[in-house]
Amino acid sequence: MLPLTLAEVGEESIIQKIGGKQEVKAHLENLGFVAGGAVTVINTIGGNVIVNVKESRIAISKEMAQKIMV
Repeated sequence: MLPLTLAEVGEESIIQKIGGKQEVKAHLENLGFVAGGAVTVINTIGGNVIVNVKESRIAISKEMAQKIMV
């Protein structure tokens, strides 16, 4: 298991676990980041991570991405 920030660009990964406080977990779940779901890193720009999750492109901060384990 490694954080989403270390996932290969363009490679689909399965979310294993979401860390952080309950508010952070709830926010990420609302965006579509759920355990067992697929996520693909599209690009990293200035530390921020652009991902494809549930057929949507979402930009999240590096801090948020480190809480998502794939």
